Amino acid sequence: MSILLVGVNHKTAPVEIRERLAFNDEACAHGLRQLVDGVVVCEGLIVSTCNRVEILGAISSDQLEFGAGRVRQFLDTSGSLPAGFLDQHLYRHTDEEAVRHLFRVASSLDSMVIGEPQVLGQVRHAYSLAVEAGTAGRILNRLVHHTFRVAKRVRNETGIAASAVSISYMAVELGKKIFDSLKGCTVMLVGAGEMAELSARHLVNAGVTRVIIANRTEETARQIAGEFGANTVSLDQIDQVLAEADVVICSTGAPDYVITGERTRKALASRRNRPTCFIDISVPRNIDPAVGKIPNVFLFDIDDLESVISSNIREREREAERAELIVQSEVMQFQQKLRLMDFGPSIGALRQNMQDIARSEMTRQRKRLGPLTADQETAIEALLMSTVNKISHPILNQMRRFYETSETDDPKDPFGLEE
Repeated sequence: MSILLVGVNHKTAPVEIRERLAFNDEACAHGLRQLVDGVVVCEGLIVSTCNRVEILGAISSDQLEFGAGRVRQFLDTSGSLPAGFLDQHLYRHTDEEAVRHLFRVASSLDSMVIGEPQVLGQVRHAYSLAVEAGTAGRILNRLVHHTFRVAKRVRNETGIAASAVSISYMAVELGKKIFDSLKGCTVMLVGAGEMAELSARHLVNAGVTRVIIANRTEETARQIAGEFGANTVSLDQIDQVLAEADVVICSTGAPDYVITGERTRKALASRRNRPTCFIDISVPRNIDPAVGKIPNVFLFDIDDLESVISSNIREREREAERAELIVQSEVMQFQQKLRLMDFGPSIGALRQNMQDIARSEMTRQRKRLGPLTADQETAIEALLMSTVNKISHPILNQMRRFYETSETDDPKDPFGLEE
């Protein structure tokens, strides 16, 4: 059995192509049942995200090329694309390279942002859909669970996800550094742009319990407020709520300062020296730089964030080198497991062969034993099988250990049992 992975990602295909290939849950289950026939494509799962669409399958080794063609045709048909149109965008990995690619994807080494946490959850979801569709069997079950183990090792043994590398994540990291914990904190969005919304979502996930939105257009503010259960105010009402905010994220299109030093001093007078974190992601800036000179105020503008992010990206790249070593080690271990999976039936066949020889000899020599009762017949056969098993057990164990360290990739009938 061969492992095949065929797909496109953000490196090989533009979004116009990827969006045509994307599968929702229903289409994924339906497509898997069409693709997996149990003869050529024996098992399969589909990973479909905004950045990649990949089909992972267990293919009959003697029909690998035919199976790969079926997968390519399946993708063409699913995306309503002309035959061969995808060839310039597709990549294909087989066996060890397919295993390595899946390990790297789940460990976020192949992501647009190295170390981002979402992709492992997406692989888990893809696997659950394959299980529900009945297309994940012995090979993929073993492979995917090993993949989860690899991703966990990378997370635990490297710092690949330790440093924020997006502005929205940075808002969370800065808040944690200032307040230790964000549980019970209040965040205020001044402006309701996409980046502010993403930052608020991450802050809420990190424990922020209250969100206030101040925006020029009330309808836009109410749309976002519905998602976070937030309160809304107009920009003119900022002074009334600024003192309540622990984290302020500002992203308006205003040409001037929306939050000034004077406005901030008045608000802080009632906070009793509790710190406030201001994050200005507007260009031009909407928070007066003088605000950063006020005691107990921490002000970060877009350049501050980007300089830290650049440093963090370099740190993640260094950690990624360590992660790659873990992946390589785990690929070798999984390949060994695959060899043993194929070797297992041969061990069983050899033991069965020994037992058959013993029974054959028993039949040939039976007349010499004279008349026997049924219980005596049963006892003699049990004694014979027990003797065969005890003699064969250390031999088969030694063979198994030898095969674990063997470099051969052809485990078929190593003992000539099919001749």
